[in-house]
Amino acid sequence: MNHGNVSSVIAKGLLALKERIKAAEIPSSKLDETLNIATWNIREFGKSPRTEAAIHYIAEILGQFDLIGIVELRDNLTDLDRVLKILGPTWRAVYSDMIPDAGGNRERLGFIYDKRAVTFNGLAAEANAPRAKKGLEYLPEKSFWRSPYMASFKSGSFDFVVLTTHIRWGDSDEARRQEIAMLADWIEAKRLEKTSEDKDLIVMGDFNIPSRTDALFAAITKHGLQVPKALLGAHGTNLEKDKRYDQILHYPIYPENFTNAGGELDFYISDARIKQLFPGGMTKEKFTYQISDHLPLWMQINTDIDGQKLEQIIQG
Repeated sequence: MNHGNVSSVIAKGLLALKERIKAAEIPSSKLDETLNIATWNIREFGKSPRTEAAIHYIAEILGQFDLIGIVELRDNLTDLDRVLKILGPTWRAVYSDMIPDAGGNRERLGFIYDKRAVTFNGLAAEANAPRAKKGLEYLPEKSFWRSPYMASFKSGSFDFVVLTTHIRWGDSDEARRQEIAMLADWIEAKRLEKTSEDKDLIVMGDFNIPSRTDALFAAITKHGLQVPKALLGAHGTNLEKDKRYDQILHYPIYPENFTNAGGELDFYISDARIKQLFPGGMTKEKFTYQISDHLPLWMQINTDIDGQKLEQIIQG
C-alpha cells in the first residue's frame, strides 16, 4: 500500500479506518494456500470525483482482500486509476464496458486483484440472456439490465471462474425475481457445459435481495448455489447491517473447510463516527457518495486443494 505523504487529517482518518478494519477480523491470506475474496458495491464509483481522503480510504479497504468483485463502477475510470496507484504496482483490474441507457446506468462490472495472490487466466466475458430465433435474427425474450460479468482466475491449485452481477432494482419485485431466476438458469447451464473453462464457480454481487428468507433468494439458489458456511450468520451489507443485498455464493463441491471465515467490513459504524474520517463533517447521504452505501462482504477460501482433488479421483 502506497499512501505516500498524505496530510495529517488523512493520516488520522486512515488510523481510525484501520481500527474498523481490525474489528472485522479478516485473517491474512497465505500465498498458494488461502485467498481473501470480496464483493463491494462502491456507490457510483467514477460518476463524480471522490475527495483525496475518500480515495485513500477506498484503497485501504480494497487492500484487505486479494480479489474483489466491483459493482457500480462507472464509465469514467479516473478514480479507479487513482485507487490502483495507491494499492501499488502488483494490482490489476479487468472490467466490462459501460451501458449508456437508463437500465445500464453507465455502469461497468469488474474485478480488482493482486497478481501476487491470484492470476488472471484469460476468460473475461459478459453473460448474455438466452436467445430465440425470430425471423432472421436471434433475440432474447428478456434481458439483463446490466449483463453479469465473469472472469477466470487461478490461485494455488484452485482454478475458478468468478461471476459478479448487479440485479435491477426497478418498480417490480417480480421483474427482479425473474431476472435473478434467469441468471440462476444461465449459471446452471454454464456449470453443465462439457467445455466450460472451470467447474468451480463463485457467484457474487449486488442481488438486491433483502434477506435469505425472501423469494428472491430462493430464485438464485434454485439449482444448488449455496451461501458458504462462514457467511450463514446475519451479515447485512447495507450501512444499518439489516439487509442482505450483496451475496457470495458457490456450489458445495469441496468440504466445509473450503471456506475458513467471512463477514462484512463495517467502515461506517455510525453517523457519530463520520467525523473520524471526514473531520469537517457531512451527512450520511454525502458519506455514501464518498465511500459507499454498501459494506464489503468477504470470505476466505482454501486454494491448496490438491489433496481434495485426489480424494475425488479415488472416490470416482
